[in-house]
Amino acid sequence: MQATVNPRTPSPVARATLLAYVLLIVYASWFPFSGWQNQGLSPLIFLQHTEMPRYWTKFDAIINVVGYVPLGMLIVYALYPRLRGVWAFLVAALCGALISGAMEAVQTYLPSRVSNNLDFYTNAAGGALGALFGVLSAGRLLDGSPLYRLRQRWFAQHASQGLVLMALWPLAQIYPQGFLFGHGQLLPILSDWLSELLDESVDLVELVRPGVELTVEQYWLSETIITACGMVGAGLTLLCMTRKPSPRAGLLIALVGAAVVIKALATALLFSPENAFVWVTPGAQGGFLIGAIMLAGLAFAPHMAQRRLAAITLLLSLLIVNSTPVNPYFTATLQGWVQGKFLNFNGAAQFLALLWPFFALWFLLLPSHKLNRP
Repeated sequence: MQATVNPRTPSPVARATLLAYVLLIVYASWFPFSGWQNQGLSPLIFLQHTEMPRYWTKFDAIINVVGYVPLGMLIVYALYPRLRGVWAFLVAALCGALISGAMEAVQTYLPSRVSNNLDFYTNAAGGALGALFGVLSAGRLLDGSPLYRLRQRWFAQHASQGLVLMALWPLAQIYPQGFLFGHGQLLPILSDWLSELLDESVDLVELVRPGVELTVEQYWLSETIITACGMVGAGLTLLCMTRKPSPRAGLLIALVGAAVVIKALATALLFSPENAFVWVTPGAQGGFLIGAIMLAGLAFAPHMAQRRLAAITLLLSLLIVNSTPVNPYFTATLQGWVQGKFLNFNGAAQFLALLWPFFALWFLLLPSHKLNRP
């Protein structure tokens, strides 16, 4: 039975998206999360300077404005319909400025980051601009719009957080990974953090697979499993939220197609156009084919089975991706990657690549799946 549209209730999708975007801003602003120390500076020193920073470009200023526009819009959407108009604009603009100020203040404890007034003012301006756009568009977008009605018709009532997760999955392909759809490779990063904290070399990967060297066939098999499990886990997470009228095959094709296109474009941009499809290895091809076959067979399985299989495949992918050595060729390629002006953007992309499967597992384990079956 089609869900009743109630446009006057706050949008769970908007609130879940706002939370995800704030987390991205935090990660991007404080990346790489190392070298923390008190430099004897006031956290509000960026407000004490009246002159512009010595080194800045129009590119930096534009990126700072654009990066906070979605934040301002999402705050307005999350407040709607309880706050609208001028009050929604003022609250959203103020929250954007406070978040920007908090990011700049904490950066004074990171030697690798520079806190300055230009970033604060441009970020605050972006938040205010986004708040204005949000106020002008909230009614048309949230009050029973065609998009809202489509969401109610195609997806279960409890699917709001999951829809945000699925929208982020293609974006998680931006950060270079050693394996196609191989997200959640945390052990190398945790090893670096522990090594810095303990002032001695720590290799958690070696603890998981002590002295084990994979053959070419074993490495190919691991890559195939990682690709297939990552693809099936994401696809089934989407499917377990759908209703019967939804075009399940079309949604799956759109999801995986968007991920592949974004992966290719990001690789071409970050490295070079001729490397756009360097990730299409024999293991990735085999895993993609197996994943497509599994999704075709499970597209109309019971939602409970889809949810459980999604969690199992994501867990299996996490286990193997954290115990399989990265291709040395990929490591050498990554060392030649100059992040430059995109440091903040790459930090947010890495956040998605690392934590997406953990957020997906959290969503799959929510009790709302049992209480609100489609």
